[in-house]
Amino acid sequence: MPASNTLHIAVLPGDGIGPEVMRPALEVLRKIETKAGLSFRFSEAPAGATHYLQAGVSMPETTIRLCEKADAILLGACGLPSVRYPDNTEIAPQIELRFHFDLYAGVRPARLIPGVPSPIVGAEVKGIDLVVIRESTEGLFASMGKGVVTKDEARETLVITRNTSERLFKFSFKLAERRRARGRSGTLTCVDKANVFKAFAFFREIFDEVASHHPDVRAERLYIDACALMLVKRPWDFDVLVTENMFGDILSDLAAGLIGGMGMAPSADIGDRHAVFQPCHGTAPDIMGQGKANPTAMILSAAMMLDWLADTHGIESAAEASERITAAVDQIYASGLKPFEFGGQAGTVDVTKAVLDALD
Repeated sequence: MPASNTLHIAVLPGDGIGPEVMRPALEVLRKIETKAGLSFRFSEAPAGATHYLQAGVSMPETTIRLCEKADAILLGACGLPSVRYPDNTEIAPQIELRFHFDLYAGVRPARLIPGVPSPIVGAEVKGIDLVVIRESTEGLFASMGKGVVTKDEARETLVITRNTSERLFKFSFKLAERRRARGRSGTLTCVDKANVFKAFAFFREIFDEVASHHPDVRAERLYIDACALMLVKRPWDFDVLVTENMFGDILSDLAAGLIGGMGMAPSADIGDRHAVFQPCHGTAPDIMGQGKANPTAMILSAAMMLDWLADTHGIESAAEASERITAAVDQIYASGLKPFEFGGQAGTVDVTKAVLDALD
């Protein structure tokens, strides 16, 4: 733990329902704090479309400096469809943070919680518990803000480098090993389009090189189109998948759809020193202020943060706290809780109260 014995968390509530789901996550962390022997210091800062309207930038320099000094960053949903840069792209500080802090590993777990409906027949019995690892700083997103548009054509450039790919694959193999130790298969699947594009053939070649140093992990390869098909037909066959930025962007949303929707999908963007934790969902301006937002993804993202802090700071109690939060979430859904997105009547306050009660 840091010398002050306090974990400093930068809190960026964001836009739309971002602040609405952030509050429950902080309540849960406060609830678990004393029980786990932890101490949090939350520092809130602006980021997103609302701040852009006020100041002309997505984040002030003070927010970036705060994030640099914090032990971890909690981020609510950011951006609003009606607020855009002059080039017509949306305000996305979450992407800017990935580039600024070199957060190359986008970790997107998709686990079907007991009691949560899945559109896949048989999923409730066979289970879904997989992780999509999305490279988050290169790929097609490396062209963000750099594309060339003329009257007759538009061009964007995909970038894959050896350095980032090696770090991504080492991270992915380590996660597969950890999951195998916890009872999963520990299989790592590289998802690409190596049969068509030289860049993806290069990506797979680096994957094979790193795989040779991890003989205990079962390494598989799939083309992106076949992977999308198999995720819908047999999602329970997957454990850890690693892929390029844009492919990961799409597959992680698909995976969220398998486990009840975006309100159930947490995520993390992790680098060698910093990490951002946020729900996969957007700002949902259509339900903003109505008390309907499901805070589960944000709460589970906070649990992911605790697990990462345990690993990076050597705090065993943080890992235990993460497990307790996850177990509390499992308990409330297994007991029949149904948020609005499942056709139920449980709103933000109801879900929050249920998790807090379960932690008792």
